[in-house]
Amino acid sequence: MGDKERRIHRVFVTRNTEYHVRRETCVAVRDRRSGEWLRAHMALDHRVRGSLRFHNTGGVTPNEGLPRIGDSLFFYASGRDLVTSAIVSVERPPRDVVASYKG
Repeated sequence: MGDKERRIHRVFVTRNTEYHVRRETCVAVRDRRSGEWLRAHMALDHRVRGSLRFHNTGGVTPNEGLPRIGDSLFFYASGRDLVTSAIVSVERPPRDVVASYKG
């Protein structure tokens, strides 16, 4: 995520989940269907290490820059890899949501 982006908070939205990221670290995860915050999600407090793009031909292309729509986030969490489903949007969280993040 080394691109020159001034915003420090981003929400990477996948089909089922929102990953709330401060700089490069996941600070909150929310289930899109229920709206509930997932307090024990594996991505919490872990750094986004990059993203992967899966191709219809079966190939995978890594991206070490800012994850984009269509990419899957890649986290290395507690000795395990976590790859999300494809990002459907990248958003800026509302101020009240940012204020609710722990730490």
